Amino acid sequence: MGSVTTRQDTNGLEYVDVDTELCKARIFMQGAQIDNFEPKGKPPLLWVSTADDYQPGNGIRGGIPVCWPWFGMSETADWPQHGFARTRIWSLDSVQMRNQAVELIFSLPISEEDRLYWPYNTKVEMRFTLTDTLEVSLINTNLGDETVSLTQALHTYFPIGDIHKLRATGFSHAKYIEFGQGPHDQQGDDVYFDRETDRVYTQLGQVQQLHTPQGVIKVRRENSRSAVLWNPWIDKSQRLSRFNSDDYLTMVCHEAANVLEDKVTLTPHASHTLTTIISWAD
Repeated sequence: MGSVTTRQDTNGLEYVDVDTELCKARIFMQGAQIDNFEPKGKPPLLWVSTADDYQPGNGIRGGIPVCWPWFGMSETADWPQHGFARTRIWSLDSVQMRNQAVELIFSLPISEEDRLYWPYNTKVEMRFTLTDTLEVSLINTNLGDETVSLTQALHTYFPIGDIHKLRATGFSHAKYIEFGQGPHDQQGDDVYFDRETDRVYTQLGQVQQLHTPQGVIKVRRENSRSAVLWNPWIDKSQRLSRFNSDDYLTMVCHEAANVLEDKVTLTPHASHTLTTIISWAD
């Protein structure tokens, strides 16, 4: 049948361990962050740096960190990069298993401390649907009587074997901003990597593919008006925390997002669901 079990790692971080006939997965309560997803008989679909020591209070350098309610640096000095959701303890509200498909729903309690950053009446949930495909949704519901705006991303780290052999496709006719410059027109459908890459794409199709030495990873985005493509390359890798200096060789981030001008605006009692769906292509 399969199992869904709550466990604790050596540092005291709680996680949910999933083992079915279709996949294995691990999702931490901290950040509602999935760091492992393996379709049975196939390689893992998520990457984590071996330099990360899974310390409480630090977002894991890999898997799918949740960037919420802002992406990147806040306009307010000293506020945490990529928001506060990825370092908070979420609640596991629901577990359902049907025909080897597992659905888990987490919610984010907003503490009095967090109301400094987010004084609005909203409900924030993460939904994971696990089969031989990984589907992750970030659900925002405005419970209040005032309109709220936010930016967000599912900051997915992919294992790509060798960055020099990676070919990312599905980018034709898009535009992107990089290092504060642009928008630039995407040239052709393919993206290759030979330097630091930090692009925010707009007008991008909903499906991209990462062609790696191990196979092709298919990434589908829903309700994602922008996407982030990132590899830190050599110099930045040496400055990143919990990241080996050569990790850039084996990972890339392709993130379902709504950032910059693509921010999400929720009128009173409205809801929005951002989803990424990840699988090995046939």
